[in-house]
Amino acid sequence: MKEVLTKWYRRYLSEEEAVVLLVLLISAFGVTLAFGDILAPVFVAVILAYLMQGVANFMRLRGLPAEVSVAISTLLFFGGFIAVLFGLAPLVWRQLVALVREAPAMIEAGRKVLVTLPEEYPVFFTQQQVNELTSVIQAEMTSIGQMLVTKGLSSIPSMLALLVYLILIPLMVFFFLKDRDQLIGWFSGFLPERRPLLDRIWSELNLQFANYARGKGIEILIIGGASYVVFAVFSLNYAALLGLLVGFSVIVPYIGATLVTIPVVVVAYAQFGVTPDFLWVFGAYAVIQVLDGNVLVPLLFSEAVNLHPVAIVIAVLFFGGLWGLWGVFFAIPLATLVNAILSAWPSREALPSV
Repeated sequence: MKEVLTKWYRRYLSEEEAVVLLVLLISAFGVTLAFGDILAPVFVAVILAYLMQGVANFMRLRGLPAEVSVAISTLLFFGGFIAVLFGLAPLVWRQLVALVREAPAMIEAGRKVLVTLPEEYPVFFTQQQVNELTSVIQAEMTSIGQMLVTKGLSSIPSMLALLVYLILIPLMVFFFLKDRDQLIGWFSGFLPERRPLLDRIWSELNLQFANYARGKGIEILIIGGASYVVFAVFSLNYAALLGLLVGFSVIVPYIGATLVTIPVVVVAYAQFGVTPDFLWVFGAYAVIQVLDGNVLVPLLFSEAVNLHPVAIVIAVLFFGGLWGLWGVFFAIPLATLVNAILSAWPSREALPSV
């Protein structure tokens, strides 16, 4: 056993950089587990600053001075932040409140449809099955209502924290962009002077993250915007809310599209019933999903995030179970990080014993 461990150590940890990288990974993982909730605004600000730095780099490559590029990038961020905060967020909130109010009527309409199933399709449905399903749905809706009331009363401190975050995050993004070089220089001071392994991992990770973030941002805007336009053209209720859900569903491949289809179909059926309007809405939504998976994604991610679909699903399950919604949100970038580290980790045959 000792010989096996010795050979493993010589093969994977014989270089100083490998030990430093292992310590950094363990430390980062421990800090995230212990203080993840507290440091969540910092993580969000770092990611937003990273994305806006990409915008600044793009403008700098087009000939603009670095200071001007950072200033324009910061203005774009604050402009988008204000537009979402005072434009999109209130509209989505109003539609969400309206949907919650209309939910009982939609559930009752669904119950009436279930009652008629044994008469129309006696081969597939029995009255006992329908009664059991109706009882389960009513029990679930009762528990959801109680949970909403409980969450509503207990979420006042969370709302106050959210207001604080809405102030802190933009400020941190501004300083991360403004003092980027100083902050990177300060952090680099704790690392070895010669670090080819770390530089190689960072170079690959930076490329993958940039491609992923840029492509995913464009995909969210295109799919969410196209869905909103389609829903608005057909006068579907809660078009902005559903368009936002469809847009953000692309963050989680395969799973997101499946889950977001449920509210789209339910709202369309409750509004139109089984009519040509319902079929048109569902058909247009299906076309958007097909174009997203077969045209837009290959076009945007042909060189980015080279991960197998099974690896993506495992990453979503693992990081989602570890960090909840944030884990699901960043599952693919985190899986890319793991893949970059495994690809670049130094490995050599065990040295001969003397």
